[in-house]
Formats: sequence, structure tokens, C-alpha cells
Amino acid sequence: MILWIVAALVFLLDRWTKSLITAHFYPGESAIVVPHLLWWTYVQNTHGAFGMFGSQPALLIGLALLVLALFAYAFRDAVRSSLLVRIAFGGIVGGAAGNIVDRLQHQYVVDFIDFKTIWPNVFNAADSCITVGVIVLILASLRAERKPAESVKPSDSV
Repeated sequence: MILWIVAALVFLLDRWTKSLITAHFYPGESAIVVPHLLWWTYVQNTHGAFGMFGSQPALLIGLALLVLALFAYAFRDAVRSSLLVRIAFGGIVGGAAGNIVDRLQHQYVVDFIDFKTIWPNVFNAADSCITVGVIVLILASLRAERKPAESVKPSDSV
């Protein structure tokens, strides 16, 4: 249940922040939030993550759904046994859903978080939740792989 609550909250946060940007900015318009660090810059992103996979909305939606299905399969046991993994996967699902709705509605994703001086791409709340979720899933899988090796006692080895 927590996975779906997190997914819904991320989705709603994403839709709300994007609606604020589209209501108050023109495409390409930018405003300083924190001098020399953070801007709100309205970008209509027709490409996939980091500019990959061209600008074909149907392909990008299909890839997003495929990746979600692969993650659901790969982390099915971890989702059942770990609250942290459920929260991380909920962030990924909610973020992906937000970006998919953008592509269905507009044929592009609304991006607006801009760290011009330290990060080359403008992104959004959904992207942030997806990225953090993937990092947590990777760390959880690395931790899970280490556990069996750590549980072997010196007397058990040959």
C-alpha cells in the first residue's frame, strides 16, 4: 500500500509543480531562485532522459512502461520485504506516471528545475524522484548481494 501512496504523492507533486510553471512562465522563460545556483526555467522537453531516444512520444512512453515492468520484475522480492524499496519504487512509478501524462497531453515533458552552473540539463520533480528511486534500488540490490557473503563465519569456510 505504501508504494501506491508514495506514487500518488509524487504524481500529484509533479502535476502541481508543472501546472505552476506553465501558468506563470512562457517556454524558455527563466527566473533566478537562488543566485548563481538555481533557476526556474520552463523547457518543453521532447527527448528522453539526458536527451536520449529522440523526440518520439510513443517510443518514449513505451520505453518508460517497459522499464517500469522490468524494475517491477527485477525487484519484486525486495518490494515485498523492504519498506525502503517500496518507497523508492513508489517514487519511480509516480515520477514515470507524471512524465507519461505530459507526453500524452503535450507530446513533451515540462521541465523547470535548472542548476545552470552545476548541471547541464533542466529537469522536474518527477525526474528527481525517479533518479533518487533508482539510486536507492541500486544501493538496496548491492546491500542484498553482500548479505549472504557477510553471513559466512570463518569456521564455515574450507
